[in-house]
Amino acid sequence: MLYVFLSVCCSVIVSVLLKLARRYSVDIFQAITWNYSMAILLTWFFFRPQLQNLSHVPINIYVAVGVLLPLVFWIMAASVRVVGIVRTDVAQRLSLFIPILASFLLFKEPLNTLKIIGIGIGFAAILCSIPWQKQTANRKVLSNSWIYLVVVFLGFGAIDVLFKQVAAFKEITYTTSLFIIYILAFVIAFVGLLFKVFTKQSRISWPHMMFGWVLGVANFGNILFYLKAHSALSTSPSTVFSAMNIGVITLGAVVGLFVFHERLSLLNKIGIGLAIIAIIIITYSQH
Repeated sequence: MLYVFLSVCCSVIVSVLLKLARRYSVDIFQAITWNYSMAILLTWFFFRPQLQNLSHVPINIYVAVGVLLPLVFWIMAASVRVVGIVRTDVAQRLSLFIPILASFLLFKEPLNTLKIIGIGIGFAAILCSIPWQKQTANRKVLSNSWIYLVVVFLGFGAIDVLFKQVAAFKEITYTTSLFIIYILAFVIAFVGLLFKVFTKQSRISWPHMMFGWVLGVANFGNILFYLKAHSALSTSPSTVFSAMNIGVITLGAVVGLFVFHERLSLLNKIGIGLAIIAIIIITYSQH
């Protein structure tokens, strides 16, 4: 369970860094771009991807993930800034319902009663987690802030479905696919950054690069320890899955409430509880 704990910590650290970016005036667009360069280096160092026989790789899926990764990451950063760590983590973790629905609708897997109950509770959790109120005790909340949570939910759900298809491709290892996807994500994000530089909307500087590299270490650590947890607990994948999602929601809530003093309504707190219950039910239903 140590690897699960480390993966949870790395995941929450990513959210914390995105929250701190605004406080220290970090160009988050630039930081997310450099984050992928660090992820590329670490993936190469730890996994030594094999780049032979790539002629039949699902390049269309790789490109789709390569585009979505930086795009959804940028939106996640905006969500953390506008609606906070707690709600954003809940939306991200509840996105697991999309690949579950896709498994039923696209891949024709059976949908049992427990899954239906879990999905229903999950959507109730999403509705409860949305900041419906227009203002809190000390600051105004944008009236359309719920859009960020919906996009985070849909974006990470789409990425999960695409990664499921990547994992099903057995011609090359999963970590090699991940390495290629990181390269595509970096190239796409870097092209966007160059456009901002040439149009004088941004300027490349060392502090933003270093922040991005730290972000990349945390982002990669999340994946590294998650894979190691599955390896160490290979006979109990549901334990890893549920512990990871519940851990992120719980630790994210603790950090958001006590470190950043994010205010949650009673309805939001009920949403967090429902999210944990939904994850437990859906994890159990799959086994």
